[in-house]
Amino acid sequence: MTKVTLISGSTMGSAEYVAEHMAEILEELGHETEIQHGPKLDDLTLEGIWLVVSSTHGAGDLPENIQPLFDSIEESAPDLSQVQFGSVGIGSSEYDTFCGAIHKIDALLIKQGAKRIGECLEIDVQQHEIPEDPAGEWVKIWANEL
Repeated sequence: MTKVTLISGSTMGSAEYVAEHMAEILEELGHETEIQHGPKLDDLTLEGIWLVVSSTHGAGDLPENIQPLFDSIEESAPDLSQVQFGSVGIGSSEYDTFCGAIHKIDALLIKQGAKRIGECLEIDVQQHEIPEDPAGEWVKIWANEL
């Protein structure tokens, strides 16, 4: 069907696990997937479908492994008008900056011309001890929009 590039930004590994779980579901639904944990901009094709999964670190900060990608997009301002994407954030509602990282990434991708598919999923680890569970349900619905 469709190729989906999953991009994860993770500090403790939870976003990587979520991305891998969603890739399995997408493959079961007949999609081709590629997983990039903390890629550089040069590692990505600037077209197609991206599914970005990021935890939030510190006070709404991006995880270290995805910060270079964010900085590259911000500095080089590539044309992302051929990219469609989904956004999944993992955070704790204990903090004012709940899912702050994915909101920053989401806004930057849109600023560069990418089009979001569906709504951004915000996974609250206070409510979901296993973030793969809500992500798995969400990605099934999201895949219908591809």
